[in-house]
Amino acid sequence: MTESDSHAYDVVVLGAGPVGENVADRTRAAGLSTAVVESELVGGECSYWACMPSKALLRPVIAQADARRLPGLSDSVRGPLGTPAVLARRDYFTSDWKDDGQVRWIEGIGADVHRGHGRLAGPRAVEVTAPDGTRRTLTARHAVAVCTGTRAQLPDLPGLADVRPWTSREATSAKAAPGRLVVVGGGVVATEMATAWQALGSRVTLLVRGKGLLGRMEPFAGELVAEGLKEAGAEVRTGTTVTSVTRRDGTVTVTTDTGEHLEADEILFATGRVPHTEDIGLDTVGLEPGSWLSVDDSLRVTGTDWLYAVGDVNHRALLTHQGKYQARIAGAAIAARAQGVPILEPDPWGAHAATADHFAVPQVVFADPEAAAVGLSLAEAERAGHRVRAVDVEFSSVAGAGLYGEGYRGRARMVVDLDDRILRGVTFVGPGVGELIHSATIAVAGQVPIERLWHAVPSYPTLSEIWLRLLESNRDT
Repeated sequence: MTESDSHAYDVVVLGAGPVGENVADRTRAAGLSTAVVESELVGGECSYWACMPSKALLRPVIAQADARRLPGLSDSVRGPLGTPAVLARRDYFTSDWKDDGQVRWIEGIGADVHRGHGRLAGPRAVEVTAPDGTRRTLTARHAVAVCTGTRAQLPDLPGLADVRPWTSREATSAKAAPGRLVVVGGGVVATEMATAWQALGSRVTLLVRGKGLLGRMEPFAGELVAEGLKEAGAEVRTGTTVTSVTRRDGTVTVTTDTGEHLEADEILFATGRVPHTEDIGLDTVGLEPGSWLSVDDSLRVTGTDWLYAVGDVNHRALLTHQGKYQARIAGAAIAARAQGVPILEPDPWGAHAATADHFAVPQVVFADPEAAAVGLSLAEAERAGHRVRAVDVEFSSVAGAGLYGEGYRGRARMVVDLDDRILRGVTFVGPGVGELIHSATIAVAGQVPIERLWHAVPSYPTLSEIWLRLLESNRDT
């Protein structure tokens, strides 16, 4: 590059989490010069405060729970987990919150890393304020991709900032288990962190405003996970709203809508996410700061021909794997348009359209038992106007479940479209089902006919035999 265009690129990526990294990887593979801007750690939320540390905390918890169900092994694992060792392993998976390796990876694909706070400064321009206060403007010949993700949403409670509550970041990076932990929320973060810290030595109370856990899944998923938490020693209270929180002399006092007062050492609010777009210059391109960004299936922001919003920030599916999927689509679309290749619309199965976000999003909740789902729940399918029925089977009907451990409890449901003869959704709950959900994802995403699924023969004796039981039950219905 010459001195005059030293800060001009084909593509500028705002945010260096897994989504931004994947956009950069695809645009660089297509030969486009690419800059990546990051204000925190390269690798983003997933690497340091979400997916990796949370699953590193949970894996020993789940492994111990599985072992306790096996005669000959159960007596050996009755003691408490070695919390310091679990936390040390968590630190290893976060690289001790250092991003040198991730920086080397981005530089290894030929992209430039610009550290600092990035803000849009008009069309195809990003102003970066470095940690030392210096500023530079990066211009993009073809595209700017906003991959800034989300941040934790805290409720509007007076004095909450003085309480110094945990969010998902503090919950995944804490250096010790609090003696008493109140968790507010009933979704994935609340459920997983309650599972982890209860096993690591905390006395956990889970306060859920709604009727149950995991409200976006089938009702039985939340019911079985709640049972597992209670058996592990956690207290689960549904239909409970927090009205005030105070901290005095290190003790947190939580007041609920019934007037009850609970005391804890820490309180975690897992009450939703908001887009991390409040200070990235959206107003300079006619968009509302702090808003979710609406996109088409190529991840291009509505009303623009150069701005892309990829991952959580577009609110299509707030999951790392879906964000990386979108990133691959966005990178391919940016490269195609840069090269003058026409993108066919609509092209639901093409390389430039992220369609899985509409009907085939998989998710796993790493609790005990695990809950995994893809596609639509029964209620969602009915609301969407599909003529469907639910087929339910207990995992106790499968030989592999018995081998997995004594007292295996779990349930499976497939939502069958009676007109199209395909699956609209599948839900599994039980130990080990997280590794089973991809088979369901293929069935839903591929719109495999029910009759064809009979010829996908599950191995005996494995948990995957649940497919045979579901198909048999569907035939008998």
